[in-house]
Amino acid sequence: MAKIRSAQAHHKVLEAAVHLFAERGIDGSSMDAIAAASGVSKATIYKHWPDKDQLALGVLSHLHGFDEEFPAFDSGNIRADLIAQLSYRPAEDRAKWRERIMPHLIAYSARNQVFGRAWRELVIDRQRQQIRKLLQRGVTEGKLEKHLNFDTSIALLLGAMLYRHIFVEHKRGKVPEEFVHGVVDAFCRAFGQEPAFARPARLNTAERPKPPKR
Repeated sequence: MAKIRSAQAHHKVLEAAVHLFAERGIDGSSMDAIAAASGVSKATIYKHWPDKDQLALGVLSHLHGFDEEFPAFDSGNIRADLIAQLSYRPAEDRAKWRERIMPHLIAYSARNQVFGRAWRELVIDRQRQQIRKLLQRGVTEGKLEKHLNFDTSIALLLGAMLYRHIFVEHKRGKVPEEFVHGVVDAFCRAFGQEPAFARPARLNTAERPKPPKR
């Protein structure tokens, strides 16, 4: 029963902090205000998070779904697994809160460099490590270049996803499915060892789809 109460208190604090951070920013949200909004005592809050920065990181982890088990993409097809990894969008039900809180987090991290570094490591490092595992598997299986530069490869893949988020999602509202496929295919053609990666397959004239009749 004590564990259940503890988990409930943990969730109440996170939810209260999400709402207050989104409305007032991190600087404008005191631990007293979070305690009052959540109905959880400050003493209990400090048992879970030693300070407000750690609580803010806990909020980030919650909003990005990092408090849930991260799926392992291991179908045996490196192309399909890279597409699945880059397409994975955890905690979609919290997307609106991520959008609302992001300007406050950016401003706060600009003033607090220690927090900013911890935030980047929390948000970026997990996916970076997952992609690195896939790339290492691709090299081990002989599907990617033997001397592949992992840091450069990760920068290329994640950089494309950042472009997608800033310039594609915000303008179109929805990312076309072929965007991620195109990024992965371009990467595999550049750094893959298999013939299918080296050059995209071409359809014979008879196999090409016919345009619809008007």
